[in-house]
Amino acid sequence: MKGVGLGELAAWRDDPVRFVRELFGVVPDAWQEEVLAAFPKAPRLAMKACKGPGKTAVEAWLAWNFLATRNDPKIAATSITSDNLFDNLWAEMAKWQQRSAYLREHFRWTRDRIVCRERPETWWMSARTWNRASDRTQQGSTLAGLHADNILFILDESGGIPDAVMATAEAALSSCVEGHIVQAGNPTHLEGPLYRACTSERRLWHVTEITADPDDKRRSTRVKADWAKEQIEKYGRDNPWVLVNVFGRFPPGSLNTLIGPDECRAAMLRVYRPEDIARAPRVLGVDVARFGDDASVIFPRQGLVALAPLKLRNADGMQGAGAVARRAADWKADAIFVDDTGGWGASWIDCLRTLGHAPIGIGFAARPNDPRYENKRTEMYFDAVQWIKNGGAIPDVPELVAALSQTTYSFRGDRLLLEPKEQVKARLGYSPDDADALALTFAQPVAGRQVYTDSAGMTYTLDEREPRYTGPARRFCITEYDPLEFD
Repeated sequence: MKGVGLGELAAWRDDPVRFVRELFGVVPDAWQEEVLAAFPKAPRLAMKACKGPGKTAVEAWLAWNFLATRNDPKIAATSITSDNLFDNLWAEMAKWQQRSAYLREHFRWTRDRIVCRERPETWWMSARTWNRASDRTQQGSTLAGLHADNILFILDESGGIPDAVMATAEAALSSCVEGHIVQAGNPTHLEGPLYRACTSERRLWHVTEITADPDDKRRSTRVKADWAKEQIEKYGRDNPWVLVNVFGRFPPGSLNTLIGPDECRAAMLRVYRPEDIARAPRVLGVDVARFGDDASVIFPRQGLVALAPLKLRNADGMQGAGAVARRAADWKADAIFVDDTGGWGASWIDCLRTLGHAPIGIGFAARPNDPRYENKRTEMYFDAVQWIKNGGAIPDVPELVAALSQTTYSFRGDRLLLEPKEQVKARLGYSPDDADALALTFAQPVAGRQVYTDSAGMTYTLDEREPRYTGPARRFCITEYDPLEFD
């Protein structure tokens, strides 16, 4: 190509670090230099990374190096979703092209293709996407159809990419003169292409591990050390989100369940005195049954104490709202969170408002407060589990323990995602209604209650006329008969 001598192109081909420095005018990080230097001789490169170290930039640099220094190359790029591909890697390709007059002159960037202006039919890079609902054969066809002497496959966020996609790329390497597979992602899955490259197939791959650990001298400087320290302090070094996004490590297999049954049983034995939780708000979590074999559950919680839930079967909106209204009035609840996923709780919410209460509808698929989570359901469950680990007391409800200890999580991108409720129900043999109702008590923060102490040392809340019990510690339970108890 015009503008650059053959000697310079040959030098860039053998030394991608020099290519990046001279063409883009940037100095790569140490780990980025390692990947760039390994590329000419390594047919398989894998980057197992923390959040935000600049791995997409490296993928773009390698793609431009391959396009600029090989004859009639073909490159196929894919990612875990089409949005991720076009918003990240494809946008990164455009960004670095704009920094080089040479690349702007010789290549044309379009929405899903980059071509050499002189030979667009044989010299190009293509963006490929795959449908999550497609079968293995359809997924494998994502990278199919590449035949050339010089081939490069780039798999961005490969932690969640199907094995069939990688299998197609591997097959194409068998007949080319020079072929490379570059994959990068967060270690969110204990299976798939990235996991195998870092474990059972490690001898086949040049693996670069990238961490933001503030105590590691080789940490990525592009990730703020203060941010990394904050995440460690807030959630702990063993937290799965911290392991993946700060340390760039795979979460251990034993952590794919929310909590163990032993921790739940320990929570059932905890004892608190009323004055220990007097200032904590009283919250009702209401899970509304969707089908005939499911139960609607009203779960009361005050601070570190979750009281025995009330279960209703075959209750319509008015019956359910009446039970919630009575419990809220008798207990003087400060907040009522009702499951409104799919509109199932709409009649309960409307009836409660007619009865003078102010329920708050919560959609399990709604946006969470914390961006670590994929949806509101995941956030509430993780908050409930952390509450138990921090000393929360739960009632003796076997169905609750089973649901909490047998619900698993995974990752979508870099966000935690709870497995679908239908899968939990299939495993348990019943719907995890108790766990859903308890989780709803963590839907949003609720202001604490005001507590007053008289001259005799007796404590009162604003809405109480009788002094609070201040004797020996005792367990909490619901003993009154409720005519709407159908179980």
